[in-house]
Amino acid sequence: MDTTKPEMQFIDLAAQQKRILPQLQKRITDVLLHGNYIMGPEVIELEQKLSDFTGAKHVISCSSGTDALLMVLMARGIGKGDAVFTTPFSFMATAEVIAFLGATPVFVDIDPITFNMNPSSLTKAIEAVLSGDSNVYPLPSNDKKRSRLNPGAIIPVDIFGLPADYVKINSIAEKAGLPVLEDAAQSFGSEYNGKKACNLSDVAATSFFPAKPLGCYGDGGAVFTSDDGFAEVIKSIRVHGRGTEKYDNIRIGINGRLDTIQAAILLEKLKIFTEEIRNRKKVADLYSALLLNKVDIQTVPKGSTSVWAQYSIRSDARDVLRNALKKNNIPTAVYYPKPLHLQTAFASLGYKPGDFPVSEELSNKIFSLPMHPYLTYEQIHHIAGVITKALI
Repeated sequence: MDTTKPEMQFIDLAAQQKRILPQLQKRITDVLLHGNYIMGPEVIELEQKLSDFTGAKHVISCSSGTDALLMVLMARGIGKGDAVFTTPFSFMATAEVIAFLGATPVFVDIDPITFNMNPSSLTKAIEAVLSGDSNVYPLPSNDKKRSRLNPGAIIPVDIFGLPADYVKINSIAEKAGLPVLEDAAQSFGSEYNGKKACNLSDVAATSFFPAKPLGCYGDGGAVFTSDDGFAEVIKSIRVHGRGTEKYDNIRIGINGRLDTIQAAILLEKLKIFTEEIRNRKKVADLYSALLLNKVDIQTVPKGSTSVWAQYSIRSDARDVLRNALKKNNIPTAVYYPKPLHLQTAFASLGYKPGDFPVSEELSNKIFSLPMHPYLTYEQIHHIAGVITKALI
């Protein structure tokens, strides 16, 4: 192992913080001085700036990306007997909120080159639920007492920063009479056919977890919609189902508010976010040029941009490459080592290995390289050089 070089950062939040530290300190001090720690003025300011950035008419900030997903499903009345279609190649939160409400995750395999939900598979999954026929497409199966499911909603996931194929997915959803919830936890800042992520479907949810392209210093999230009535329902759910005043509760809700200090931090980070997106693209473009024909890289279709929340590559030699990088003090990560349909938490659904072959193969071969706006030309060349040498 090369002990002369310190370990490279997988995501360098320290470099970003150093750049804007005085502004962050002033923002935080302002919050301490006015003392409105919950739903303070910075929260309102942030919501307006996020609306301006995405084009969504309403932005409702909240306590996490998970709560953003949860609140939308609550507002849609999703519950027992409903099938919610989503990808098995995602973080647990996407399917967790479905099960939390008593609904059933119905998984849909991914496209082998974009890694996002495959629209053709979505069509088959909806047909399978409507007919109750798992020969059409794999369905939750091992609970013999499970009654016929009703299609309830679709949650595509914009994986690694790349929007899903919303033209096709929205068209399928419209024909089936289903709402679409864009899980943009990884894609805030990306674009699809000239529109920003978080404004690509009926409603969207994103996360401001610190490791996200736009992240705070704790948990945070937001819901995006241009539907006036739906926005009011989300605002109510966010504060315990509140009605016209604090002790008027008109529905069941949650404690889902964003802390004012986190909003203050996001406001300063948002000022440099567009520049950071450009730098992420430069990093990704250089990686892709240096690794061309050496490993498989996520394809960004024409008309789309990625914010590169992760730069992930697929290789049969994953273990060899990760070990070589580790010996050179270069960190890597695997997103995701086990697809959701094979997680113990979803064993009751009765899915089995082989049900979603593309997701399963990707989980066995994928891993992510360091990705952030502050990677240097030399660092990227070094990482690519280690990979190239290890493949010889």
